[in-house]
Amino acid sequence: MHTDWTGVFPAVTTKFTPDDALDLETFGVNLEAQIAAGVSGIILGGTLGESSTLTESEKNQLVEFSLETVSGRVPVVVNIAEGSTRNAVAMARQAEKLGANGLMVLPPMRYKSDHRETVAWFREIADATPLPIMIYNNPVDYKTEVTLAMFEELLHHPHIQAVKESTRDVSNVTRLKNAFGDRLKILCGVDTLAMEELLMGADGWVAGLVCAFPAETVAVYNLVKADWTEEALAIYRWFLPLLELDIHPKLVQYIKLAEHMTGLGTEYVRAPRLPLSGEERERVIHIVKEGLRTRPELPTLVI
Repeated sequence: MHTDWTGVFPAVTTKFTPDDALDLETFGVNLEAQIAAGVSGIILGGTLGESSTLTESEKNQLVEFSLETVSGRVPVVVNIAEGSTRNAVAMARQAEKLGANGLMVLPPMRYKSDHRETVAWFREIADATPLPIMIYNNPVDYKTEVTLAMFEELLHHPHIQAVKESTRDVSNVTRLKNAFGDRLKILCGVDTLAMEELLMGADGWVAGLVCAFPAETVAVYNLVKADWTEEALAIYRWFLPLLELDIHPKLVQYIKLAEHMTGLGTEYVRAPRLPLSGEERERVIHIVKEGLRTRPELPTLVI
């Protein structure tokens, strides 16, 4: 299946049972809700997917289950976040073997690689598999920035096709467009900057609150791309207090609580994360309840 890196790509959460096993039944419910809302792809095993806590067997199960459930309706993209090139290459090849349709690849974990090392890292992974690659550029959280100069070298490789733009600098969309035109697809990776980056020319949105609010997320994207800016802005302004749940260290717990409240998931997380409690939990509940109380009617888009 072709992955064209446009539209909304949910970074889905991994669902667990109360006894800490994979909850594939609930996971499937969420996948179906995403597809029904009109997303363009599914991303597995990112930060929201609690990838660092999953075993290799569990990751394989999630990929296999997602591919079976999605059944070719949208691409399934696997996140690669490893500390060594050897492990990253092995994971990329395994994703290909299982039938994944693309990769989202971070720079090396736990080591701030320099220019030469970062370029070599992405090239070696791209050389190892024919799967299309979206580079995840998030220097705020992961310390290594993929610079314009690095992209200049990396885009000679045909498998490197897109970037999840999470620098928090909206003007970087324009820099990337000026430098590379349509050669590099740009997907906003920060929920609270999504409409701004889409208006500046981003091609897609790797979204977090979409896990709980798929229809509203897809509506913002579609309305912006159809130049229905006022209609998109009305939804986006309603959405912003919810989207801000995505830019907190406990984004996994926050978004899982929102999923639970919208009937698309559960609150169960894997230790060392713990479910929310006390005032913090009540604060998030209040935000989600207010969002549900004032949930807008989505316009019918006619193009």
